[in-house]
Amino acid sequence: MLRSLYVRDYALIEELEVAFGSGLNIITGETGAGKSILIGALNMIIGERASTDVVRTGAKKAIIEGIFDEADTAEIRALLEENAIEPQPHLILRREITHSYSRAFINDTPATVQLLRDVAAFLIDLHGQHDHQSLLRTETHLALLDNFGSLGGLHAHYEAQYAEVNALVQKRAELKARERELTQQKELYEFQLEEIDHVNPQPGEEDELNAERRVLENAEQLYASTADLYEMLYEGDQAVHDLLVKARNEIQDLARIDDVFEDSLSEVKSAQIMISEIAKFLQDYNARIEFNPERLETIRTRLGEIDRLKRKYGGTLEAVLAHREEIGEQYDLAADFEGAIERLDEELYEAQQALSDTALRLSEKRHEVAERIEHAIVSELAELGMPDSRFAVRFTRQPSAEGWIRLPQGEDEVRFEAFQHGVDQVAFHISTNVGEDVKPLKKVASGGEISRIMLALKTILAKSDRLPILVFDEIDTGISGAIANRVGESMRDLASYHQIIAITHLPQIAALADLHFIVEKVVEGERTKTRIQRLSEDERTQEVATLMSGKSVTDAALKSAREMMAEGPREEG
Repeated sequence: MLRSLYVRDYALIEELEVAFGSGLNIITGETGAGKSILIGALNMIIGERASTDVVRTGAKKAIIEGIFDEADTAEIRALLEENAIEPQPHLILRREITHSYSRAFINDTPATVQLLRDVAAFLIDLHGQHDHQSLLRTETHLALLDNFGSLGGLHAHYEAQYAEVNALVQKRAELKARERELTQQKELYEFQLEEIDHVNPQPGEEDELNAERRVLENAEQLYASTADLYEMLYEGDQAVHDLLVKARNEIQDLARIDDVFEDSLSEVKSAQIMISEIAKFLQDYNARIEFNPERLETIRTRLGEIDRLKRKYGGTLEAVLAHREEIGEQYDLAADFEGAIERLDEELYEAQQALSDTALRLSEKRHEVAERIEHAIVSELAELGMPDSRFAVRFTRQPSAEGWIRLPQGEDEVRFEAFQHGVDQVAFHISTNVGEDVKPLKKVASGGEISRIMLALKTILAKSDRLPILVFDEIDTGISGAIANRVGESMRDLASYHQIIAITHLPQIAALADLHFIVEKVVEGERTKTRIQRLSEDERTQEVATLMSGKSVTDAALKSAREMMAEGPREEG
């Protein structure tokens, strides 16, 4: 859960820190007091885009920091480890915004805003006061359906297969587009292959030839120098080896007198052995020296051939070999273009068949989930004051002669358009009055009804939802009276499964709070500030009464507030 939220120099907020609790956290306050600013600050630590205009006038930067408990999930831990961020007992998300840039931190380690967004996606579902309008867009319905049915894994499998088919389709299109070019270039490729293959250079060959050439070109110097060195070290009148033998004998005599010379004696013996080995190497090397002008000329000719290829095909032997590999592939493709297309078509057919199988399984699962969600929403809407509602999930498919999805239909096979989310288009339909057929949501539902439908969806999704924190920003717009009571009870039930943070203007909802906060706008000196404070029991009663009757709170309003607050048990945080 969100343990605390700290905000400094953000919009009208100079500095505030609020400690939330489990269950239902209610935030109230007058219009313009800064409730939306608080939600805006929360949006910053879940990865929303930041405007530099939010920095409080006169400040250098805005800081928003959220501390989360119970956030050490496998998904979050994997994200942190993948980005070399050390997990901590509490997850800390922070955003710093200046007049020219913004930065993100996770557990005090710099992070990208995208990573902040990815981590927050496993923690918070923030539903703003206008978000219920997203229900009017049919593209959101499928995601809600998949979420309710926990179909994310199957959906992800379909998307991976869809990407594979799409890549093969693109590859085939690119190949067909190059058919004429390949035909025209075939003769050139053939000529270049023959030219390179005639020389047939091998990897590393040039270095080996150059090393051998240096030896052959300097054979006389090598012969003379190794002979002189051998003479100096081993064969001459004053050879180093003989001098070391004499030195060894002298030190050996000294060591018989004083054993401090033992180490020196060992070192001289080692030097004698080393000189002997060097001398043997020089003698063997000298004996192997070859004077071979014919081999030298062959090497020079070979290096000249390689050098001509290098000048023509990239400047290095590695570039020549890489060019040969590339044009070899292009030549093979040009020589067997029809065969390449045929093999690609076979691969594409198999990939499309696998995609079709997954699309069908996903569609069947979605139909099963649709039946459950229809019954659940109708039941929930009845609790929210819409007892005559009927709710339907409508599926459509788009036939296409070139579609990637092939599905059996009787003894035939029908092709359908493949979408990134599957073969089905999904739309929610509803009827809120007896005798009326179900129609698309945007054609029949009022603003208040849309809010209740969204709350119904949130409620039925909650029991299987992986997100521990739900934030509602005035989604109770357009409702009042008994309906508001039912919405409040539904929100309180949601708080049994999630930490709920809700901004509301309805006393029926505020009365059910486990913790109640008020946001106020105050003027200190010549500056306007927004602040938030947690209300005591008496202050809560006063605020609920204010929501009921306005600023002139009567004894009757206070009594009604106490009665409303006593309707449901609460745990004081």
